[in-house]
Amino acid sequence: MAQFDTEYQRLEASYSDSPPGEEDLLVHVAEGSKSPWHHIENLDLFFSRVYNLHQKNGFTCMLIGEIFELMQFLFVVAFTTFLVSCVDYDILFANKMVNHSLHPTEPVKVTLPDAFLPAQVCSARIQENGSLITILVIAGVFWIHRLIKFIYNICCYWEIHSFYLHALRIPMSALPYCTWQEVQARIVQTQKEHQICIHKRELTELDIYHRILRFQNYMVALVNKSLLPLRFRLPGLGEVVFFTRGLKYNFELILFWGPGSLFLNEWSLKAEYKRGGQRLELAQRLSNRILWIGIANFLLCPLILIWQILYAFFSYAEVLKREPGALGARCWSLYGRCYLRHFNELEHELQSRLNRGYKPASKYMNCFLSPLLTLLAKNGAFFAGSILAVLIALTIYDEDVLAVEHVLTTVTLLGVTVTVCRSFIPDQHMVFCPEQLLRVILAHIHYMPDHWQGVHLGGVAESHCHTPHSHFLPTPPGPGDYRLFPKLYSRGCRRWRHMLLCSNGRSPAWSSSVAVWRADRGLSVPAG
Repeated sequence: MAQFDTEYQRLEASYSDSPPGEEDLLVHVAEGSKSPWHHIENLDLFFSRVYNLHQKNGFTCMLIGEIFELMQFLFVVAFTTFLVSCVDYDILFANKMVNHSLHPTEPVKVTLPDAFLPAQVCSARIQENGSLITILVIAGVFWIHRLIKFIYNICCYWEIHSFYLHALRIPMSALPYCTWQEVQARIVQTQKEHQICIHKRELTELDIYHRILRFQNYMVALVNKSLLPLRFRLPGLGEVVFFTRGLKYNFELILFWGPGSLFLNEWSLKAEYKRGGQRLELAQRLSNRILWIGIANFLLCPLILIWQILYAFFSYAEVLKREPGALGARCWSLYGRCYLRHFNELEHELQSRLNRGYKPASKYMNCFLSPLLTLLAKNGAFFAGSILAVLIALTIYDEDVLAVEHVLTTVTLLGVTVTVCRSFIPDQHMVFCPEQLLRVILAHIHYMPDHWQGVHLGGVAESHCHTPHSHFLPTPPGPGDYRLFPKLYSRGCRRWRHMLLCSNGRSPAWSSSVAVWRADRGLSVPAG
């Protein structure tokens, strides 16, 4: 048939990701019917942006949210600089007297602006501080980078905005009230009209999920197969799991999208990683890249640590003052989220499933409180509450008590101590029924340890007290689909609760240490 000229032509793919059996698919394309969304080359990025715009409730909400993030960064840097260089703390703490009156005998009334240094003095102190200048320059470069990235993302998401309006026919005002399933159904229908993907005549929901979750599925597999160095044995603590957002970011940088990563682009693995003959050479190359990224983490960790401390202080100080019990609140660890995640499960679906299992999981953990810890908490609350009650009574009788140095600080610390101690005291009206709670939990997390099956509940409680790990190690419900229910209670106490808040704060230093320590070992990544 080579001698016949037809209007059908073979379309050469720009990437080798055609579905099995459709590599030789011929698609008739009329010249006058091409739409702006015909043959989108990078479908992974396109569908990811469509999903992100839906999760951020439209273009306007996303735009305003990004602007506020830029403003928050500027505010934290500027406000911290002001507190370091532009405040006279001797006046603020009343170590130096200020008299605005013409008569020295009149009472002195110090106002807040009195503690602010003049602009010339403030500017001079900033210029004299070389460390502060260096930090400000680095922060400025980072902010400019974020600004350029923000402008680029806005231009890209404007195309997605047009796609929602013209192709999917969903106005931005209605997007927050549309479910992702509805948006996905319209994408499947739009494929028939605009031919978004030229390698298939029809798209399915699974195709869209595969495109959005390509790297996430890799990460879930790496965590479930224990291919990442996340477990460490510490003296006195046994085996612990360390997996923070900073460490996860470094793994993604090394494996997925960073310079020299395993992927040629966002959808195809490099050819050399599919051949077993170059395994040693690739492992050495990967080891060197991990070493250099670890060194970069180590050099940048002071700045990142300072930023995380400042941002956490500005974000959570008011919450801790209003609700001190939030300091010991439980949450799903990042390792638990990755371990519990199904393949092809979007972020909002995972979050919804874990939210449904959060309350029964917290109640289940509260069934196994340490009697010794409860006894210490009750007495600690009694002593702290007694002193607090006396100070409050004296303050009610005469408010001048608050003028005494450190009285207000003592009242605040005692209040926090009482609230924290009460969080360790079980509710006297609580009914002990962990077996029923466990059934509810398993219905949501879809994961059950092998040693729980057919074992009396006492066996489960015993494993809580004697397991050396900070989590349960269950068996998979299906081949290759591992799950984890994170255990936040171990050896009769809640010694793991503080790590949920502190782990991300330590991530810069720990991530660099982990990266350098494991650089000589490399990572075992399956090919294909």
